[in-house]
Amino acid sequence: MSDFLRLLRRNRNYRYLWLGQIVSEIGDHFNTIAVFTLALENTGSGVIVSGVLLARAVAVIAAGPVAGVLLDRMDRRKMMLMSDVVRALVGISFLLCLQFRDNWMLFLLSGLLMFASPFFTSGRAAILPIIANRRQLHTANSLTQTTQWTTLAIGTMLGGTSVMQFGYALAFILNGLSFLVSAVCIGQMRSPSGFRPRRDLLAEQQVVQPWKEYREGLRYMRGVPLIFGLALLHVGWATGGGAAQVLFSLFGVQVFNRGAAGIGIIWAAAAVGLLFGGAIAHKLGKRLDFNSYKWTVAICYVIHGATYVLFSQMKQFWLALLFIGLSRAAVGVTSVLNMTQLLRHVADEYRGRVFSTIESMNWATMMFSMMAAGIASDYYSPRLIGACSGILSGSTAIFWAWGHLAGKLTDPAVQPKQSNA
Repeated sequence: MSDFLRLLRRNRNYRYLWLGQIVSEIGDHFNTIAVFTLALENTGSGVIVSGVLLARAVAVIAAGPVAGVLLDRMDRRKMMLMSDVVRALVGISFLLCLQFRDNWMLFLLSGLLMFASPFFTSGRAAILPIIANRRQLHTANSLTQTTQWTTLAIGTMLGGTSVMQFGYALAFILNGLSFLVSAVCIGQMRSPSGFRPRRDLLAEQQVVQPWKEYREGLRYMRGVPLIFGLALLHVGWATGGGAAQVLFSLFGVQVFNRGAAGIGIIWAAAAVGLLFGGAIAHKLGKRLDFNSYKWTVAICYVIHGATYVLFSQMKQFWLALLFIGLSRAAVGVTSVLNMTQLLRHVADEYRGRVFSTIESMNWATMMFSMMAAGIASDYYSPRLIGACSGILSGSTAIFWAWGHLAGKLTDPAVQPKQSNA
């Protein structure tokens, strides 16, 4: 905690980034709970929840290449500001869903909201090594992710309660306003060198060639084994992680019969687990050498998969919450440690493309996982689907451990400079 407080006191730019993150992410979770509950209320089918999530996934996948190229060409702070303004307008527009009650509108607005998201999330990751020096970087990453999970816990709990007590309109209004507050905070960030990427070979007058530049980013990722391995690790997790997005709603409403509040409580338990995992990772990250880091990731994926299977089989609500918390604690450890590696080793001129590509890969895999879970929910019990999801995610440990033992996951810090030709 002292590391976090010291960072916030001494780093003005990070402080504003952090404040904007808190407000906008709490608003995000108000929207998530409201949309999922409204979708289930309209139809009672998990397929509709899956459809909302698929709309979000398709939007992120489509936005990823565009966001990556633009973030590696333009002022990243301005791109984040534009993202906040667009999301504020879309967030308020969800009020229309209360008047028309058409599922297509939930799909459309959810997609638009998420299309603007990578311009902010990947931009935030890209500027983090600029506003935090190398000594502060692990602490900044740990605080960013633990804050994300804290807001998940708070936002889902408050969102579930708010929807139950005050209805959907308040949740949608607060979500829209939260992005405007975030924009004000991001607008306060300053840097003498600006927030454009450092690209020595790129002149301002050059014509943008999006596909060519995006392929250059893909070649760069493929040429650095650790970065490529981490991208595939996200894909492995998402094979089961996507189903979880649907299952949390089904477990809250159908398995435990607790409605919107039940969804919120499950998400909050998951967030608390992530928070503890992030705190552990912050301590570990300052002590682990590269070899120990890789083994830690493998072990955590085994724990994650096993405890998720247990979550899916629990009859008592409190035991289910305990095991989902443990599962997400393991995910929290790997998330912080892996992101720190990416922040340290991805070259500035490729950060936008690398982070947006990983986000797109993650969501693409989640899309198929969500679709499969949504369809399966009409034929099989959520408990069976949950067990399969845990096994899929946990199996990622096997491939990561193989890559480590086979010498594939080398430390970029001790490698010769990669060729980007």
